[in-house]
Amino acid sequence: MPPAERSTRDRVLDAFETLLVTQGSRAATLDAVAAQAEVSKGGLLYHFHSKDELVDGMLARLREQGARDAAAMREAPQGPVDYYLETSVDSGSDFDRALIAAARVSQENDTRASDALADLREAWFVVLREHLGDEPLARTIQLIGDGLYFDDTTGLAEKNALQHVRDVLQRLGAL
Repeated sequence: MPPAERSTRDRVLDAFETLLVTQGSRAATLDAVAAQAEVSKGGLLYHFHSKDELVDGMLARLREQGARDAAAMREAPQGPVDYYLETSVDSGSDFDRALIAAARVSQENDTRASDALADLREAWFVVLREHLGDEPLARTIQLIGDGLYFDDTTGLAEKNALQHVRDVLQRLGAL
């Protein structure tokens, strides 16, 4: 069965995120987004009247993705800690692209993006803290996940990093 076709709105947001990730905010003009999404500028403007509205739409979608991820983390068969660590590497998913795009917008001192990213981090932290019952350990695991993600998205990842982390956390009884 072929994959469901993405809505025009989602294609526009996908294009906006892709341009932010690959070329930066200056390159993510309305014209460039429309071209990347393969829609007319009028088609883009039907959904988003400005670049500001594109940012709002992107962040709203990111928040939805983040809520789904926190719920999946809470219910993960392998447990929240292993789920969090396993997903702390860039898999190339739509969610990864959205996170990186939001980080690019945040780097331009856009508090909307910074707030959205902070809210996502807090949601993940809450799940870790509830599961572990230990705030410092939960924060430490979150910081380890941040490091794994940084290494992976910058191309610096040591290929066995996740296994090393799992080994240490098993010795500590946290996994």
